[in-house]
Amino acid sequence: MAPSAATAASAPAPGARHDRVLIIDFGSQVTQLIARRVRESGVYCEIHPYNRADAVLAAGFAPKAIIFSGGPASVIDGESPRAPERAFALNVPILAICYGQQTMAVQLGGTVEAGHAREFGRADVEIVKPSPLFEGVWQVGGKYPVWMSHGDRVIELPAGFSVVGTSPNAPFAIAVDEARRFYSVMFHPEVVHTPDGAKLLRNFTHRIAGCKGDWTMAAFKDEAIARIRAQIGQGRVICGLSGGVDSSVAAVLIHEAIGERLQCVFVDHGLMRRNEAEEVVRLFRDHYNIPLIHADESKRFLAALDGVDDPEVKRKIIGKLFIDVFEEKAKEIGGADFLAQGTLYPDVIESVSAIGGPSVTIKSHHNVGGLPERMNMKLVEPLRDLFKDEVRALGRELGLPEAFVGRHPFPGPGLAIRVPGAVTREKLDILRQADAIYLDEIRKAGLYDEIWQAFAVLLPVRTVGVMGDGRTYEFVCALRAVTSTDGMTADFFPFPMEFLARAATRIINDVKGVNRVVYDITSKPPGTIEWE
Repeated sequence: MAPSAATAASAPAPGARHDRVLIIDFGSQVTQLIARRVRESGVYCEIHPYNRADAVLAAGFAPKAIIFSGGPASVIDGESPRAPERAFALNVPILAICYGQQTMAVQLGGTVEAGHAREFGRADVEIVKPSPLFEGVWQVGGKYPVWMSHGDRVIELPAGFSVVGTSPNAPFAIAVDEARRFYSVMFHPEVVHTPDGAKLLRNFTHRIAGCKGDWTMAAFKDEAIARIRAQIGQGRVICGLSGGVDSSVAAVLIHEAIGERLQCVFVDHGLMRRNEAEEVVRLFRDHYNIPLIHADESKRFLAALDGVDDPEVKRKIIGKLFIDVFEEKAKEIGGADFLAQGTLYPDVIESVSAIGGPSVTIKSHHNVGGLPERMNMKLVEPLRDLFKDEVRALGRELGLPEAFVGRHPFPGPGLAIRVPGAVTREKLDILRQADAIYLDEIRKAGLYDEIWQAFAVLLPVRTVGVMGDGRTYEFVCALRAVTSTDGMTADFFPFPMEFLARAATRIINDVKGVNRVVYDITSKPPGTIEWE
């Protein structure tokens, strides 16, 4: 039974009880990091693409402040994105970043020059005048490191603006109109490469815009429960558990909202890590007493993946089979109106661009871009606006065990995307053993909580080796470990060579089928965290 219009209308909009910031997205791959920094300071924010922002404002979204993101376009191009004129007339503070600075300048009467002063990477900004934007952070006369990424630059400011900071290739690196509370920066304060960026954003939201900073995970939990109840009404929900933190937190949250009208289905697709299926079943049946169906569908998934080596095809096959199984199990329990998933912000960004905006699709996720068009249930995605560390914080609010909440991320497609090329049972068995040894060594070294994600990958490559007096011709195992705050960017973890030697030796000695181990030192970007 679907909720009535009256019931749905009673649901509070996300963040409705808190000060809100609107982030207008011009297509930057790091727009979500702006949201992350704003939320870290306790301020609720929403991201909307530039071509929908006017409708959002017209519909009654009342921001306390607005932030313009960066973007890949050039304002010199007549078809390039523009901010809605309504934004400038709201009498709220605006912070414009990179492309945002350029479109603000052009729209308010300034001039931008194209392509003559490229600036990518680290730069130093010199502060020439005081401003509340950097009060208590930067001093007049000081030079401070920031991260630049631009090819165009502002060469003439609109009326009312003055320069308060410069860089070698951006004479108007920080330009402000204090009277209208319009602030613009050529650099990216949202990325970690601008060390004081989070403080600058906090100055904007708190000191300039006057936001209270009262949005917390405790508040999110209560408001999310209310939204779930309004969306579901008296309907029934089937929740697909992948074994990871995201779907587990979503399940516990929904269970608090609707109780026994939730039925969890754990689809064991044969692509889990060693002993993972048993751990998930034990947690939900024994610890939370949440109704759970354990569906062992490993033969079905592996048969469908037989001979498939394209990673996008793998993801779509797995996504389709997940939905098929959920629908079958829903029929077995007498029907369900909704399917719950643990979809997060990064899933949406990489699958369908920045919330419908103009950024580039990187890869499909099994629970977003990989969904088949045909679905007989409506989606419930209560974590869709959260980053991974926010989900962990919510899990703690819900009382999930720390050992479970703190687990490294694990992709829904499982080990299928950690076996580049065709997936076989033999390869999966080899990978499970290698992965378990690697994680065991990480825990023994006391490094597990310092690492965002660590895993082994079985490469579709065999190499010649020698063991004892015999020749071997076996697989190569790649080890991956990264540090990150939100999964949007990542650096490889700098293991001591002694650790890598110990882990490699143990894998080669104990795992039949591997005779060579390598360590992946690629950052994100240009790579992704997972190999496929």
